Amino acid sequence: MKLYIAEKPSLGRAIADALPKPHKKHDGYIEVANGDCVSWCIGHLLEQAEPDDYNEQYKKWRFDDLPIVPDQWQLKAKPKTRKQLTILKKLIKQADQLIHAGDPDREGQLLVDEVIEQVKLSQAKKQQIQRLLISDLNISAVKKALASIRSNRDFIPLSVSALARSRADWLFGMNLTRAYTLAGQKAGFGNVLSVGRVQTPILGLVVNRDNEITNFVAKPFYEVFAHLNTEEQQSFTAKWQPSKACEPYQDEEGRVLHRGLAENVVSRIAGQKGEVTALEQKQKKQQAPLPYNLSALQIDAAKAFTMPAQKVLDICQTLYERHKLITYPRSDNRYLPKDHHREAASIVKAIASNGGQSAIHCSQADTSKRSKCFNDAKVAAHHAIIPTAKQLKSVSLNSDEAKVYSLVCRHYLIQFYPDYIFNETKVEVTIAGGLFKANAKQEISLGFKVLMGKSELKDQQTLPPLVKGQVLECSHGEVVDKMTTPPAHFTDATLLSAMTGISRYVKNPDIKRILKDTDGLGTEATRAGILELLFKRRFLQRQGKTILATETGKALIGVLPEGLASPDLTAKWEASLGDVAEQRMSYQQFLTPLLNDLSHFIGLAGQCNSQVFAQLPKTPQKRRFKRKAKPKAKSA
Repeated sequence: MKLYIAEKPSLGRAIADALPKPHKKHDGYIEVANGDCVSWCIGHLLEQAEPDDYNEQYKKWRFDDLPIVPDQWQLKAKPKTRKQLTILKKLIKQADQLIHAGDPDREGQLLVDEVIEQVKLSQAKKQQIQRLLISDLNISAVKKALASIRSNRDFIPLSVSALARSRADWLFGMNLTRAYTLAGQKAGFGNVLSVGRVQTPILGLVVNRDNEITNFVAKPFYEVFAHLNTEEQQSFTAKWQPSKACEPYQDEEGRVLHRGLAENVVSRIAGQKGEVTALEQKQKKQQAPLPYNLSALQIDAAKAFTMPAQKVLDICQTLYERHKLITYPRSDNRYLPKDHHREAASIVKAIASNGGQSAIHCSQADTSKRSKCFNDAKVAAHHAIIPTAKQLKSVSLNSDEAKVYSLVCRHYLIQFYPDYIFNETKVEVTIAGGLFKANAKQEISLGFKVLMGKSELKDQQTLPPLVKGQVLECSHGEVVDKMTTPPAHFTDATLLSAMTGISRYVKNPDIKRILKDTDGLGTEATRAGILELLFKRRFLQRQGKTILATETGKALIGVLPEGLASPDLTAKWEASLGDVAEQRMSYQQFLTPLLNDLSHFIGLAGQCNSQVFAQLPKTPQKRRFKRKAKPKAKSA
């Protein structure tokens, strides 16, 4: 008997649909006509054991017990899904052949592997486990995946990477939450101070931005514009570029801070002749952006519809599992296999049928066009999020589902549209020894941008025909008074963007260089959940579109060492975990320096004095840090 183990019931049903009929539905699994069975996890069926599962003494939180580092790691059944775990273990023992059908990512690999590991299988049977990778729940896609099953051994490094991440998170979260909570308790703060290797740096980003805005002092600065005319009385404006001699009157961003200097320039250029000293005219092309990965989709949905990241992920799961209208949503990849191009016409037809984009826009797509997104070398465990070829018999999407589906459809459809073509002109004009610049764009062909909304050139000036050496007249100069502005508060879109592009917020040049090659803070699958956790724990709050730190969130970052509140550490982890997955680093090479960092941070918590915690909001009643006794779960 072959046993297919899916990550969740919806995937299990999709696999069964592609296998011989008739089917027999049992409790927790489906038996197909040839006797093979399909069963499923319900997400993680196992979780890390608690400290007191290792030793009763850890029920009471004591500084002297830290760090708690298990010698033999234990997993225990999640109470809500214990029954399904029992069913799966029984089927695994009975099966002659196991097919791992977890989601095609790090966590999907681990959560099925760890269930199989619970059953003491022979080495020979372990070696024969196969891996089924499914990113589209429609029957044709599942059958295609069934025809290209691989050995599960190919994915052991991915599983080790996920295991390393899971244990590292436990070590940091469990130990540092205890360490800083106990330190706060000494100072009279009665609540748990939750610390996590991803959530805490994210909170730090928001706190730092809020503080930057609070402490910001606006300063005036001045820009000078020359109003220029050709002999044909065609006019345009050009902006003054201060020379090196003006640097003493500028800030670090080159803005002129002295009005007198700006007024002097205006008086010198009024009524003077100007000469076109440089002219560059180029026709440029812009290709359509790639199809979405999850973060890019969440960012665009936040901008367009003010949707929180978790809501976008939940909608994507529904579109994937229930409606089967999009491919696997927890993807970090924006490319497609070359073979996928053969399905383009049927997918575009489904988009039109389902109302994902207008029928006119669908009819204008050239599905013979092969954009840069079709690239086997760029596809990893999964590919970009795209629509499937499924056509709904009746449109049954709610408003929010339709909005997210339309975004996914649009970013797929534009792969079959021409490039956006425009002329770009850059001109330099010298007036009375001063340099002035003007830029302009002229649209030639909108191409894919016909699907993207209003023109980005609406408010830009156009330039008259110019030639190098041409003489112009400056009718007058103009000083424009401006004020420096603080950075904007984070929103869902900008915070997600910050998490994916975390290198922008790192000062150390070596770490910045490493981070440019990583996926940032967290993963596609975890970012939304981590943000929601920060709101749930009342470290963050929403005011309309804006995300702000609460007083408790600010105070927590204030008491933590910079190494925990900055993205440096966790981003280095993600880079290392990628190395583990690619077998460039071993599990032990990842864990050893991490344990050294952990001991260092626990030591810093122990050195905190009560004054450090004075800014934390006082609670009327201390919380007791002793969990109720509960039945002890069997360890792995």
